[in-house]
Amino acid sequence: MLICVFVGFSSGLPLYLLLNLVPAWLKTEGISLKAIGLFALIQFPYTWKFLWSPLLDRYAIPFFGRRRGWMLVTQLPLLAVIAWLGQLSPSQHLSWVVYGAAAVAFLSATQDIVLDAYRRELLREEELGLGNALYVNAYRIAGLVPGSLSLILADHLPWSQVFLVTALFMLPGIAMALMISEPASAIAAPRTLREAVVEPFHEFINRSGWRMAVLVLAFIFLYKLGDSMCTALATPFYLEMGYAKSDIGIIAKNAGLWPAVIGALLGGMWMVRLGINRALWLFGVVQLVSIFGFAWLAWLGPAAPDADRLIVLAVVIGFEALGVGLGTAAFVAYIARATNPAYTATQFALFTSLAAVPRTFVNATTGWLVESLGWLNFFWLCAALAVPGMLLLLKVAPWGDGPPSPTGGTSGARP
Repeated sequence: MLICVFVGFSSGLPLYLLLNLVPAWLKTEGISLKAIGLFALIQFPYTWKFLWSPLLDRYAIPFFGRRRGWMLVTQLPLLAVIAWLGQLSPSQHLSWVVYGAAAVAFLSATQDIVLDAYRRELLREEELGLGNALYVNAYRIAGLVPGSLSLILADHLPWSQVFLVTALFMLPGIAMALMISEPASAIAAPRTLREAVVEPFHEFINRSGWRMAVLVLAFIFLYKLGDSMCTALATPFYLEMGYAKSDIGIIAKNAGLWPAVIGALLGGMWMVRLGINRALWLFGVVQLVSIFGFAWLAWLGPAAPDADRLIVLAVVIGFEALGVGLGTAAFVAYIARATNPAYTATQFALFTSLAAVPRTFVNATTGWLVESLGWLNFFWLCAALAVPGMLLLLKVAPWGDGPPSPTGGTSGARP
């Protein structure tokens, strides 16, 4: 479980750097909102990582093992590239900023492939709920570094030092990769590259048939679509509502820490009793309702924040964090359960790649949508887009049933 914490922190830090710190950096450097929204396209490696995931299943790095070796190959360059990114000026070197952010996204997506595979091989079936809840917790806590600490530092230090401090938070993941051993339950690597590429997709489709495979993939795409769009431009939204960077760093982000931690922990414990299917239903409703908090904040409109408006911001962010903490814990556990341990890296990468499509391609349109619709109507649209994923639960995760386990037997409503 402690390893799950380190895995989550290492996975979340570079992503939240792209989601929170880079948009704030670009906004303060005078880059337009449309351009900031288009920066979401830089995250395309998260949606295509399944293409090179078979390589991580098939090949191992000498001396370190199949999983640990790939961890170090991605984490060390991530530290270097994040630190280098802060040496650039967006107004003068925007193309280099794009290249640097794209490199962070590629390395981060590749790191996620191996960290997800390691976590799936590490956890037994009955540990998936709690282990993934701790992973989600650490993932969200990692977001407080670029989303809170770095923003606070940006009011007092140059951006070059801010990015250097942020980069150093990759060190715990590097230390973890050096200290752990390969998972004892890991299945032998595929014998050929063709086997690593073809068999994961063949097994997934044949498991329950084409129709169910399509429904599962559609659910993975849609379940967090509304929530992902809602928070895509969160930091620029807070700035336009009149909040200073320090307000966002101290109040908005930290107001989301404990609700997210509590939400993910409660989600993990409740999943032991509820089962993953029922958790997807209940937590998904909370996740959907949390979007209305942003609509309320947009309805209040921009103004100089006083004590009451700071409380409103804390309540909105806190409830959103609770909903996402619950929903993500159940969602990640569902993805892990749908993965066959024999093809961990490739299938996990396929599912998480599809889940990242809204964050990458759909979110690239958010800047244009906000400028066309306004913030209030934009958040209403996000709420509407959260509904189809909930409706698909009727087929992919019925309230009282559980799908067949990919390892044999059944994984019922109660793990």
